[in-house]
Amino acid sequence: MLPLNTVIAAKLGGVLQHLSVRMQWAEGSYRTELNGLLHRSFHVAVLHGERAQNVLNERRYLDIDHTWASLNRVTAGYMGFELVHNFIGSRIVAYVPGLLPYMDNKVSLQQYVTGAELATALINECSWFIHVMPDIATLRANARRMTDLAKAIEAVQRPEEFYAQTGLYEFQYTKQDPALGLTVEQIGLLHAGTELPFLTADRLQFLPGEWTLVVGDSGSGKTSLIKAISGLWAHGRGTVTTPRHVRTLYAAQDVKLQVVSLKELVCLPDSSGDYPDTRVALALHEAGLGEFIDELPKDGRNGQSWDLLLSGGQKQKLVLAKILLLQPGLLFLDEATSALDIQAVHVFHQAILDHCPEATVIAVMHDVSPIRSASGVDFFDSVLMIERGVATKMPIAAWRQTTT
Repeated sequence: MLPLNTVIAAKLGGVLQHLSVRMQWAEGSYRTELNGLLHRSFHVAVLHGERAQNVLNERRYLDIDHTWASLNRVTAGYMGFELVHNFIGSRIVAYVPGLLPYMDNKVSLQQYVTGAELATALINECSWFIHVMPDIATLRANARRMTDLAKAIEAVQRPEEFYAQTGLYEFQYTKQDPALGLTVEQIGLLHAGTELPFLTADRLQFLPGEWTLVVGDSGSGKTSLIKAISGLWAHGRGTVTTPRHVRTLYAAQDVKLQVVSLKELVCLPDSSGDYPDTRVALALHEAGLGEFIDELPKDGRNGQSWDLLLSGGQKQKLVLAKILLLQPGLLFLDEATSALDIQAVHVFHQAILDHCPEATVIAVMHDVSPIRSASGVDFFDSVLMIERGVATKMPIAAWRQTTT
């Protein structure tokens, strides 16, 4: 009986472990969805998407409810199985074998009861695995969750192997003399699970101090290309050679700020101790955020972080302050001025041109009308045009001729 019940307990424990893992996943998914709702609540309200959001929330909650119900049923079944095992072991297996000798007066009542109690104690000791199986299942579920997290953290430390799990990853990133600028060769960008590239480029050269505007239809791959050049695209092939000992900075359209002090936000990824307050204050002033200079050591106001306090335009000006402070030599602007008006866009680009004259700038802009300075001079020297899945580079004068 004991070996059979141990096997049954192991099987039920495996089910409990699976349901515990599933429960953790369902709860995590629900919490993630609620957290995401906090960041997009305004957009949901504007679009009157409450009904759709309720359906999504209900689906997540029902997953928790159904998993919890299954877990409770299996737990209740295991408790019943354990009670039956205990009853059979301590009452039937322990007492029945000695009942006939006792009735035939071959053993005394004391011997009968003592032998049964010893058998009960032995059965209980041998049933330890059955009694602790629910705890073992919970422990294994928690351990699996931790080991999966550790494996995921370890996997992303090797991006080539991590990306290769879901598609082709044959990018090569090398360094060269800063005087040669940035070189991109034989680029082919893919989506996960596809074999044909949606964007290709034979050879692209970006010289020090050169400003390049990336243009193309929506969805043509403008952002994907500069992500690939920055090492942030998952699938494809090609060689990207960046200038040696040159700082790179990627400025995205959506700016998410960590809950740290204003000075730390401007200095990241460097330490705030590397820069005196006066330099950081000057960068904020030149970026148009002089009103916040007195709040450099603060991580927000009235319990709210800077991510909630600053508008989209102010966040993009904060990125400008970071650029002016860190002085990157290779700068990617992925619609980094989308929340600014035309005058502010002019100020944004002019500040970079004045303070980072040797920087190579590659920019994606939804609105290309403010690509000239207030005096009518082009900020950009060349245009990288994406058309029919092919990226080609040309002087901005030649591009203007094709668009007129």
